[in-house]
Amino acid sequence: MSTVIRQAGSSRPGRPSKRARRALGTCAGIVILAVMLFPLYWMLNASLLRPQDLVSLTPVWFPLHGTLAGYRSVLSSQGGHLMVSLVVSLGTVVVTLVVAAPAAYGMAKLRVPGRRLLLFALLVAQMIPGIVMANSFYIAANSLGLLNSPIALILADSTLAVPFATLILHAFLRGVPNELIEAAAIDGASRLRTFVSVILPVARNAIVTAGLFSFLFAWADFLFAVTLTTQDNHAPITVGIYRFIGANLDDWNGVMATGVIASIPAALLLIIAQRYVAAGIGSGATKE
Repeated sequence: MSTVIRQAGSSRPGRPSKRARRALGTCAGIVILAVMLFPLYWMLNASLLRPQDLVSLTPVWFPLHGTLAGYRSVLSSQGGHLMVSLVVSLGTVVVTLVVAAPAAYGMAKLRVPGRRLLLFALLVAQMIPGIVMANSFYIAANSLGLLNSPIALILADSTLAVPFATLILHAFLRGVPNELIEAAAIDGASRLRTFVSVILPVARNAIVTAGLFSFLFAWADFLFAVTLTTQDNHAPITVGIYRFIGANLDDWNGVMATGVIASIPAALLLIIAQRYVAAGIGSGATKE
């Protein structure tokens, strides 16, 4: 009898049921997602429209009479910039992981003296304004003869990616059981062998996460790119788009096509690595 009374009291008149609240939450999520994705849809739509449709007073929501002329012009003029961005981004990933993974392992498991101070320094390094670092990098690159070189861009982008990747890997490696390291030491493995054969496979999700964010940092960088490249044929895609827009203010078809092409590599990486990223961030956030 009391169970029936509780069940009757739990469904108050005028209060939406659990299923209705779930449906409302789903609808709200769909609306928010649609608002966030609308600029991407409009960019893709505009990249396929004809010039006369772009300036039409009546909005064209679907490119029924679309054209690929914008993509053809972009591939002929921006292909070199895309390759430069790809080289710089992949190089940044390599440098970042080579530096950040051992550093995070040392601070998390080897009881390095002053590790708390080092972690604090990494946090402070991320707060330095980019324009201050860009001026310093320009002076250094000019002195070393590295202007208009992918090496300068890789080193500059790594200064942003290494602290972030080290913090992510450090948070994950703190949760790795010490018994794994002790068992490897009992089997006669050196610290380097333990790091390569035990720690890196265990930290795969965190490494993929750090590498993905490093790639995105370098791919989306504009400040360092425009500072360290004075020649157009050595500029990455962000600078290429900037200069393309300045020279083609009336060619919005090509401008939008450039944005679509520049977004494809990052979107593909996010789709491929999303489960590793979710696992890596979740592990780093929950493990002590």
